[in-house]
Amino acid sequence: MRNKTGVPGQGRVSADVAAFTRKVGAMARPMGAHDGRLLFALDATMSRQPTWDLAVSLQAEMFRAIPKDSGLQVQLLYFRGFGECRASKWVVDANALAKLMTGIACQGGNTQISKVFAHARSEHAKRRINAVVYVGDAIEENFDDLAAKAGQLGLLGCPMFVFQEGRDTRVEAGFREFARLTKGAYARFDASAPQELAALLKAVAAYASGGKDLLKLQGSGQAQALLAQLPH
Repeated sequence: MRNKTGVPGQGRVSADVAAFTRKVGAMARPMGAHDGRLLFALDATMSRQPTWDLAVSLQAEMFRAIPKDSGLQVQLLYFRGFGECRASKWVVDANALAKLMTGIACQGGNTQISKVFAHARSEHAKRRINAVVYVGDAIEENFDDLAAKAGQLGLLGCPMFVFQEGRDTRVEAGFREFARLTKGAYARFDASAPQELAALLKAVAAYASGGKDLLKLQGSGQAQALLAQLPH
């Protein structure tokens, strides 16, 4: 169902996500004893408030759609306010994460992307993270320091999928560099078109569960755009 803007309704997007993640789960289980792990990091500072509710609803639907037997573990990490940066436990049943996300309110503060990189490196050292998703709209830290930390993740084999909200060209340049250094991919999404973010999330879920082979099976333009950026 489409609204007057031509954007698929939320119910259709959620159904598509649910169907996709069930397929991902069925294909991921034969891969072996180790489940895929996806770290989902969010900028929850005040600049994202105008589109936060829509973005959170889609991200929460993505978590809810991941079946318990999917073999894909998810951890939520977000920052906001004065130095607040919190991470959830790793879970397969994502209802708790979805509930947490819907309860997060944006607060004023600077970006803490450095903490995202540090947390990803620490968790990856404990057990491999198959993909890191970062969603944000700003960079307010020293770029060279961030690039160095991104490069460390790249050397460890921990790819980042960096999704930019908005059209700040300086931010785009930085986000693209983070994706390149980690051997991941970059994409921009428009919160007025929720199917864009939904398609991007589905593509990364595929990658985290089954690598490039499973990502290749996705027919969306978003999936193919991400795939084209990944190293061969």
